[in-house]
Amino acid sequence: MVSLEDFHQDFLQGILADAESRGLMRSQAFFENTCEALVSTGELTSNYTAADYSKTGIEVHGYDYDETREILTVLIHHFFQEDRIETLTKTHITTKFNRLRNFVKRSIRGFYRDMEETSDAYSMSYNIYQNAQSEKISKIKLVVLSDGKMTRTLTDLPSEEMDSILVDLRVIDIEYIHKIYLSEYSESSFEVNINLPCLEIPTSSNEYQSFLSFLTGEDLVRIYEQYGQKLFEQNVRTFLQFKGGVNKGIRNTIEYNPELFFAYNNGITATASEVEFDSEGNLSKIMDFQIVNGAQTTSSIYAAKKNSKLDVSKVSVQMKLSVVKEKEKQYDFVSKVSEYANTQNKVNKSDFFSNNPYHKEMKSNSQRVWAPSIGGSQRRTHWFYERVRGEYLNEQAYLTKAEKTRFQLENPKSQLIEKTFLSKSENSWLKKPDVVSKGAQYSFASFADHITDWLEKDNLAITESYYKDVVARIILFKNVEKMISNASWYDGGFRAQTVTYTIAYLSQLVEKTGSHLNFNLMWEEQKLPKELVLIISSITKQVYDSITDPPGGSANIAQWCKKRECWERVKKLDLNIELDSSLLVEKEENKYIKREARKEKKLTSGIEVQIFVVNMQRQVWIKMLEHFKKYQSVSNVSRLQMDILEKMALGSLGAPSEKQSKVLNLLYEKAVGEGVIS
Repeated sequence: MVSLEDFHQDFLQGILADAESRGLMRSQAFFENTCEALVSTGELTSNYTAADYSKTGIEVHGYDYDETREILTVLIHHFFQEDRIETLTKTHITTKFNRLRNFVKRSIRGFYRDMEETSDAYSMSYNIYQNAQSEKISKIKLVVLSDGKMTRTLTDLPSEEMDSILVDLRVIDIEYIHKIYLSEYSESSFEVNINLPCLEIPTSSNEYQSFLSFLTGEDLVRIYEQYGQKLFEQNVRTFLQFKGGVNKGIRNTIEYNPELFFAYNNGITATASEVEFDSEGNLSKIMDFQIVNGAQTTSSIYAAKKNSKLDVSKVSVQMKLSVVKEKEKQYDFVSKVSEYANTQNKVNKSDFFSNNPYHKEMKSNSQRVWAPSIGGSQRRTHWFYERVRGEYLNEQAYLTKAEKTRFQLENPKSQLIEKTFLSKSENSWLKKPDVVSKGAQYSFASFADHITDWLEKDNLAITESYYKDVVARIILFKNVEKMISNASWYDGGFRAQTVTYTIAYLSQLVEKTGSHLNFNLMWEEQKLPKELVLIISSITKQVYDSITDPPGGSANIAQWCKKRECWERVKKLDLNIELDSSLLVEKEENKYIKREARKEKKLTSGIEVQIFVVNMQRQVWIKMLEHFKKYQSVSNVSRLQMDILEKMALGSLGAPSEKQSKVLNLLYEKAVGEGVIS
């Protein structure tokens, strides 16, 4: 287990590396890293926004608005950035909360009118005012973030009211952030206390137990109120509000026929790692409760109660609960339940992206491909692809001191590839700056759809060459961030939007030449060529001036940047820029590079399949043979495939050829999909 002190050191070093590589102030990097941790627990939405504002008696560093629960979270930080863990005192905390209160109070009364329109803080204050005026704030959370450890003399932070709105006070210190990490990589759990009658369903499987039960509308509201999006971490879809027919039907049933809800609705499908019962046999505790199918039902009932003020006490929702005994099998189990259970509404391709082979390919390349040595260094490094948040630290958890030092030298924190960051850099180059500006959730979903479509057409697309290009685009993104931060004209607002629009504009310039940007130059040098730096410098200021000057009638700059019209206007900027031919690769040469990369990938993939097939236990092939023989009339397995499978099962095939291995691997994947092999 990673100790608090070790975690603090790693966390701090990660922030310093992030700040250095992206041109951020250290406090900005701390804010972003901490908020990302809170997103993983469902305490913030993925669309939180950094926005600094400070004057006498007022200080704020960002905010978040949960549209479903109508919760406004306003954030402030106290970043010590010391090697040892400092104490966050009662005075620190009281001062920070007072400054937050002053900002929120004044914002509710129209403080934005006194602020500079081209600042992030203006948009923050404006949105607080708009939501307050529309009575769309049911709760306010004032949150202090710190890398210090909260004093033990402060044990209670009582709730209060502001303009008749409930206000909760929270302190997120280094201990709390450490617990988030432990919850993802240890046996620590969250538990839901409940009192439910239930019926156990007999099953011959040793991997899980099944129960049938029901929840009242009030039960679901209470649970969702307490845990929010944490209940849906493994769900394949997000709440679509009342846009889809299913949700309208749910609301209408609650309003007009609540007693028929149980009959009309499919209920929820949930999983848990463990359950406990009381003396009467009722469910009393559910550990790691996850609603796999029924997020819309849950959220709709909550919204009906909180937003539409409907009575949900007569609503009953059936629940199918599966207790998955082995934690390491939980993700695969949940994935299959999600895929088979989610049929009420259309599920986007991106909804199953967590199981996409893209991650496996990227991870494999990141472990195998060494980045070029730079600056005279003889040590080569990897770019570490983090499929799961916290994976970088977790891989070091049980290393010796010497092994950990070597790991960090070979995988520097500044070369960590996070999925959401990758989606921003990729979408920017795909000329989707409006999507990136909508926040991490929208950006990641869009990127997932793009990759899924691409892999459906070309399953060899994720080559080593593609991986190097992805890293180059991350280098590009980070350098543009740094360039804007250091620019003499930059006054501190809308940096994120300027970055994505600048890269999208550059991508369009390259496209117009009919050639491709030579990303290999960036990969080989691990930095931008001087010629490209000069070009980007001439783009950024013009892009900034364009996006921070919205047309009349636009609510504010932040909202304007989320619109396709903003990108259409930026696209038309005539900056009279010529791209140096040394930065470009001709189309034919690019096609050749991709073709050679695909050949190499195909060869590697063929060998990997053969190794996989040869190493598979013979009992698995026997089990598959029995299944496909039994259901041969409906399994769509050809006679040739059956012949190869039978020989493999009987042990008479010897070492299968590459073609035979591909047939066997295809049958194996089919068996897994049909639930024959777990």
